Amino acid sequence: MSNTVLCVIVFASLLLPACAPVLPAPTPASAALPTLPPALPSLTPGELSPTVAPPITLGRPAFTKWDLWKDGTQLRGANIYQRRVYLEVDGGEFMGPGPFGPPYTQVDFDRLAQLGANYVNISGSGLFTFEPPYEVDAQAVAHLDHLLEMAAQADLFAVITFRSGPGRGEFDIFGSADWLPDGYLLNKVWDDSQARAAWAEMWGFAAERYRDNPVVVGYDLMCEPNANAGLDLWDPEEFYMKYQGTGYDWNTWYPDLVKAIREVDQETPILVGGNSFSDIEWLPYLETVEDPFIVYTFHQYSPHEYTHQEIPDPLRTYPGRFDTDYDGNPENFDRAWLEDLLAVAAGFQAEHGVHLAVNEYGLERWAPGGAKYVRDQMALFEQYGWNYALWQWHASWPPLAAGDNSFNFIFGPDPLSLTETPNDLRAAYQQAWARNTLHPSDLTRP
Repeated sequence: MSNTVLCVIVFASLLLPACAPVLPAPTPASAALPTLPPALPSLTPGELSPTVAPPITLGRPAFTKWDLWKDGTQLRGANIYQRRVYLEVDGGEFMGPGPFGPPYTQVDFDRLAQLGANYVNISGSGLFTFEPPYEVDAQAVAHLDHLLEMAAQADLFAVITFRSGPGRGEFDIFGSADWLPDGYLLNKVWDDSQARAAWAEMWGFAAERYRDNPVVVGYDLMCEPNANAGLDLWDPEEFYMKYQGTGYDWNTWYPDLVKAIREVDQETPILVGGNSFSDIEWLPYLETVEDPFIVYTFHQYSPHEYTHQEIPDPLRTYPGRFDTDYDGNPENFDRAWLEDLLAVAAGFQAEHGVHLAVNEYGLERWAPGGAKYVRDQMALFEQYGWNYALWQWHASWPPLAAGDNSFNFIFGPDPLSLTETPNDLRAAYQQAWARNTLHPSDLTRP
């Protein structure tokens, strides 16, 4: 069984924290809830002017947004996760009252910046409706505006990543989700040409709206394209032999999204990941496009059996020795193993003469040897000059902590801990973030 196949099997059992939180655990009635930010404005599509003023006004740029991606590692930060809240599924506490959650406040963004991060990857809902007629979702636009305003106030750069959009609902990134009631999975974008065309229209709208926003330094076209998941095909050779040139082939239509963006915004960097959840093994099958400001990305959670262990397992530690590739034989799992894995991406970079970034990486906070694992991995990212964003920076929303905390590194390695505590994993991330020198406020000069 390949690494990729087992990864997806674990998706179904763990609900892939790198894509969404688990269902809520009961929250004590006495849990203190923070004060929510002011309600978002109620807007209609006609009021959504793409010329909305940016959240902050900066002077003449000392460097371009592209400089942040091409001149070695400049951006080190974290992902936040957002989706539409369904009260009938989520209840009224776990993800917050909606319409999007979990609730992030200015304090959450400020705290991320205080720890040393200089950018946040906003991994959230697209700006168009999921069902036809595909049109602007006014609530989604207002919510993204609000998140970007908080990022600006915290002096954080931001990348906009769309997890959902026309023909792709909030939960379709899983490929399957047996825990959901009927009707919540909508994954027809791969065989619906109208939905794919609407994705291009959505990105054109987003680019026109945010092109002059100085904190927005990247558009990530789709979080973890996964056409192969619904087809239950996990070998890239087999997949492309059967589906190359069809709507299931991301290579055939992501260039349309690039084109739609470039019609209104010629300079903001565009981030593109490959199929099979942007797995590194599928990166060589991602076709490049002629555009001077493209960054190709992958998500790095290998070996999934190590990074996503439900409880600490002393037999799966770093460095250590266990079966990392599911062939029945143990391997040495150490820095040399990581070097071999990342050589796939480095080879893609060298072959095509392109720039890369790791827009998701990380592990559950209790994985044995986790701090050493991420230190070695981040050192390699730096060696290759890749920007990187860990999964995940959690909102300080108490009900969320009870039901989804496995990647919340500030809680430390004890699975029962739900309070911030000094720990080696946090120290590893902060040590890397201490290398950051550029922030939106640095985009001015006399």
